[in-house]
Amino acid sequence: MDPLWAMIAELWWIVPVTTGAGVIAMLGMRHQRTIDARRLEYDAARLELHDARAHAWSTRGALKLARAELEHVQAERAAARASGSDVAAARRRLAVAQREVRAAATEVRMRRVRVSAARAGLAATTDPEHRPLARVMAAHDDITQRWLAYETDPARRIVFPGMSDGRVPATAAYLTARAEAQRLRPPSSQTRMTPVQYVAYRNAVDELARTFEAAERLAWQEARAAGMVAPEPRPEPAVVWAAAAQQFIDRSSAAIAWASDNAPSIVAMAQRLNDMTAPRTAKAPSAASSQRTDAPPPPQRTPPPPARDSRQPVWPVPARGSQRSAS
Repeated sequence: MDPLWAMIAELWWIVPVTTGAGVIAMLGMRHQRTIDARRLEYDAARLELHDARAHAWSTRGALKLARAELEHVQAERAAARASGSDVAAARRRLAVAQREVRAAATEVRMRRVRVSAARAGLAATTDPEHRPLARVMAAHDDITQRWLAYETDPARRIVFPGMSDGRVPATAAYLTARAEAQRLRPPSSQTRMTPVQYVAYRNAVDELARTFEAAERLAWQEARAAGMVAPEPRPEPAVVWAAAAQQFIDRSSAAIAWASDNAPSIVAMAQRLNDMTAPRTAKAPSAASSQRTDAPPPPQRTPPPPARDSRQPVWPVPARGSQRSAS
């Protein structure tokens, strides 16, 4: 038998095994890519929560440093080596650090809510069109279409010239955000992205939407001021009251949530204030002391008058005539 055919007869099983392994690896990579695409929003939310916690820890360190600086400046002020303006500046830095700590704590709570929302939305990302990257790219395309409506419509270019003028600050900011979002945009919604890349692209699209809204609002205001479009209709009173009521409900819910989160610290603070402001009650007298107070006081003895010393001379000296008359 030919040696070539003999080798093929011995090693024929390598071809199907290699092919099967390649197919299995390709299916596994495709499945893993699908899972990563579905978890992209959740992983990004966890990354943002981690960054928010790191920022919160840094603000706490800055707060401790501001307090130490204030104590140092106050000590220097007591030693007449610092002025009152230095103390005021240290107090302002401490107030700024306290505001930063509160803002960082709020950011951490908000990021936790986003993580919970992203975890709950994992079940709704089975459709490729509703996956995180596809939604962000759809929002990007929607903003681009809205801007092209001002660029391609001659009537809109006449009424809203500011939307095409790069010298207008709002339009220039939009064009800058548009270039940044276009630079970070992936080739397709099936492109594999890391959470860091996805967060950068999503934030760029959010900035693009914000700048476009600002430029469009300014262009409409200028058009109304020039009389090119009808004035903005006033909202109905019922709509205004409904919006105000909804805002009041949202603020009340936020206040209740804050109170429930900080209830232990509030109770402890109130207890400390109560202990500091409550009058101190006198101790109850003992039985022996009460008996002593009930008994009548002992009579006070008046000291006897001092004895007169006979050796002391009598002054003035009596006259001799008085002694004779007495005799």
